[in-house]
Amino acid sequence: MKLRTGIKRYLPKGLFGRSLLIIVLPVALMQVAVTWTFFEEHWETVTARLSESVAGDVAMITELYQDQPGEFERIASTAYSTMGLSVDLREGDALPTARRTAFFRALDRTLRRALANELDEDFWFDTTRYPEYVDIRVAVADGVLRFIVVREQVFATTGHIFLLWIIAATSLLTAVSIIFIRNQVKPIRQLAEAAEAFGRGQDVERFKPAGAREVRQAAHAFIDMRQRLKRHMEQRTALLAGVSHDLRTPLTRLRLQLALMEKSEEREAALKDLAEMEEALEEYLAFARGQAGEEPGPVDLTALCHEIGENVRREDGADIEIEAEEGLVLEGRAAPLKRAVTNLVQNARAFATRIVLSARRVEDRIEIAVDDNGPGIPPDRRGEAFKPFSRLDEARNANRKGVGLGLAIARDTARAHGGDVRLEDSELGGLRAVLSLPA
Repeated sequence: MKLRTGIKRYLPKGLFGRSLLIIVLPVALMQVAVTWTFFEEHWETVTARLSESVAGDVAMITELYQDQPGEFERIASTAYSTMGLSVDLREGDALPTARRTAFFRALDRTLRRALANELDEDFWFDTTRYPEYVDIRVAVADGVLRFIVVREQVFATTGHIFLLWIIAATSLLTAVSIIFIRNQVKPIRQLAEAAEAFGRGQDVERFKPAGAREVRQAAHAFIDMRQRLKRHMEQRTALLAGVSHDLRTPLTRLRLQLALMEKSEEREAALKDLAEMEEALEEYLAFARGQAGEEPGPVDLTALCHEIGENVRREDGADIEIEAEEGLVLEGRAAPLKRAVTNLVQNARAFATRIVLSARRVEDRIEIAVDDNGPGIPPDRRGEAFKPFSRLDEARNANRKGVGLGLAIARDTARAHGGDVRLEDSELGGLRAVLSLPA
């Protein structure tokens, strides 16, 4: 289990990386297996046979020279004409002590093993000094016999060509895979972006299905879903507009009749109830209407926070501080955002004497926070506070003056813009409501 978890940590997280891994990894493993088999079964075997043949020729020439030292010229001529070996006698010379190793150590290892099996004398060789030749030296009684051998006689020289072909084929397949996978992933990414934009209430009319059949099916399903949701929202808005008109008419008549009545405690109570009914009606309509009726555009949150603060000071005379960074602008709907922040401020205003409205950028998000010094909401009751029509009966009722929709409207607006609302403990001792939006 730990091993699997450790491996997953290093695996690609995106579809493009995983698809590329699925295609490239088997190809790479196959190429490695083929290369290993080639070098193990063919290349090293052929190289060993060639090295053994040259080692046998070197051993024979060395033995002939030691048996007939005076015939060196004839032996050297015969070795060159029949075996392709260039032989030179260096009288009084000694074997070098320095040794240079080839890039492919298997070459030196194979030649050393072959010479050790064929020669009883000390020897030395160099496979790196000359690109086309191998220098082999054997110690004899009166000096050193130096053999210059064509490299092709000692090693199979096609190994590097095979490696180049393997690397080129793998690179080509990887490049083709990247091109095709990118073309397949692009429609999926466009579908995800369109769904995210639609979730924020932005127009995605230009989105067109593309890609593989399954991706196009998902895209068509998304378009159908979008059309159904738009029709549902339009029907809901039209229905609520009619309900609003039908209810406002009798409420207006009632208000007119109460205005013509003589002043009394019953009349004042009736007017108060009527005002609460109108306020509840407005809140119901605002919650159900959602984002309808306004196109998204740039919203200056800095100016919006200052405007809300001034309105609260002017209407309620509340002690509210504004701490908003400059230049906080995002794409959204100004009216719903203003109502959401106003709801958070009004909730704090109902139970606190001091309020701090702040706005700042946090990494890739913009956070608007409302802190207060009120009684707060217990952590285990904060989820309930977001439920529509919910009223908290303890010391703090987040929606006491309304019908329980203030936080619900704020969260609905935040999520429509790709964000959310969360409740935390405030440094002022009360509640901290944070409206978090993607920048």
